[in-house]
Amino acid sequence: MQIVETANEGLKRGYTVTIPAGDISARIEGEVKRIAPQLRMPGFRPGKVPANLVKKMHGPALHQEALNTSIREAMDRLVAEKQLRPAMQPDVSLGDGYEEGRDAELSVSLEILPQIAAPPLDGLKLDKLVVPVTDEEVEAEVARFASSQKSFADAEEGKAAGNGDQVLVDFVGKRDGIAFDGGKAENQAIELGAGRLIPGFEEQLLGVKAGEERQITVTFPEDYGAKELAGKDATFDITVHAVKVPGTQEVNDDFARNLGLESLDQLKSLLRGQLEQQTAGLTRTQMKRALLDQLAAGHDFEVPPSMVEAEFSQIWAQLTHEASREDDPEAALKEIEAEKDDYRKIAERRVRLGLLLSEIGQANGVEVSQQEMQMLMAQAAQQYRPEDRQRFYEYVQQDPLAAAQLRAPLYEDKVVDFLFDKAEVAEREVTRDELQAAIEAEDGHVHGPDCDHDHDHKPAARKKAAPKKAKAEAEAAPAEEKAAGEKPARKPAAKKAAPKKAEAGGEEAPVRKAPARKPAAKKAAADKA
Repeated sequence: MQIVETANEGLKRGYTVTIPAGDISARIEGEVKRIAPQLRMPGFRPGKVPANLVKKMHGPALHQEALNTSIREAMDRLVAEKQLRPAMQPDVSLGDGYEEGRDAELSVSLEILPQIAAPPLDGLKLDKLVVPVTDEEVEAEVARFASSQKSFADAEEGKAAGNGDQVLVDFVGKRDGIAFDGGKAENQAIELGAGRLIPGFEEQLLGVKAGEERQITVTFPEDYGAKELAGKDATFDITVHAVKVPGTQEVNDDFARNLGLESLDQLKSLLRGQLEQQTAGLTRTQMKRALLDQLAAGHDFEVPPSMVEAEFSQIWAQLTHEASREDDPEAALKEIEAEKDDYRKIAERRVRLGLLLSEIGQANGVEVSQQEMQMLMAQAAQQYRPEDRQRFYEYVQQDPLAAAQLRAPLYEDKVVDFLFDKAEVAEREVTRDELQAAIEAEDGHVHGPDCDHDHDHKPAARKKAAPKKAKAEAEAAPAEEKAAGEKPARKPAAKKAAPKKAEAGGEEAPVRKAPARKPAAKKAAADKA
């Protein structure tokens, strides 16, 4: 094999790789010898089919397989001999004039990872803002929890249902007078005013009484999960069996025992732990943001343009998707378009931080164990139908890039924890509002995607601060491609497609607007939320 360098500029490299025709032919001959004993053909004893006949029957397929294998091995050899660290999969093309019996001349272009010196870790200083959980907050959380455990009792005869009441109904959904799949339920409990169903459904049940029949008309949202219903009008024939009113819920030891706990104090202890976990997540977010800002400020090395473009494409796809769901999609898209260059700079920052964290992790022996990797695969596999999970496992095991992307978030967290241990940390108590303000104030940033708490993600058309928030969310975390500390896949052969994810909820109920459950949790049609 002959390798000739054709380009060497910055992080870009180009090569012409020539694979001798004799190497490809020898590989074909070896494959013929391997499969000939297994072939059966009329007129020949088993294993005695002549080699020339094998070639005549399977020649094109054998040649293609030999060529593909030769290219993969040539790329592995190129990377090893030139000591390359490809940033992304190399772009490999075979000359147009190639035909069987001739040398295969490959044109290879790629970008390599920059050489990054592991930075010194002394001098890192971080503030750790800690929020103590007060008794008042625990009491408020107990009250909120109790209100969510509503019980309902039969209403007085003839009572008209109002907001806060519960109705027990049968319904059948129809389009053009024909019932559609998943639109039927019996004895379905619906709390009016809870906002759990598609717009207009609950509102049109206000005023119903037990024994009443009513037909309502609704319009499914444009972004509804079942595409055949999205944006469409439908009617629902409703039969009301009962109207119920909310009962009172006393918060005492009996309430806690009904939940399977020993006492009200134990419930308070559990809720306090949850609040402490939430505030600890906020604290980690604040510390991680400060750490990443320090790292970004101290490093400005060149990064591979292809990685930046891939990261930008991911950020932009998310932004445009969110804009498309706005009340005024055109205005929302125009708003983010005005800051497109800023998002590209954010993508560059994320790639740089990802590479830097990867270098720090490798230089200091940070690893994701095989046991941890198995746990990540098991968690990710839950997104797929049971029959597809084995295919998912095989896909991750066979594709280094897929494995690296799965490993990346955990690896990043482990590197960040390592840096926390190395940093000089000053701890001080603050209120939750002060902690939140500190997160939002750091360099004008707000919540990042590394946050472990819930927060509002409403885009610009509904909330004016949203463009800045979206920008901060994009800027807050490193790109995951390189955070895994893995060399990227080098093989130019076509990537195997991952198994398709299960459709949300199997057959999504045409009433619920909440996120779909996993396919395994199949209930009655109206309860597939």
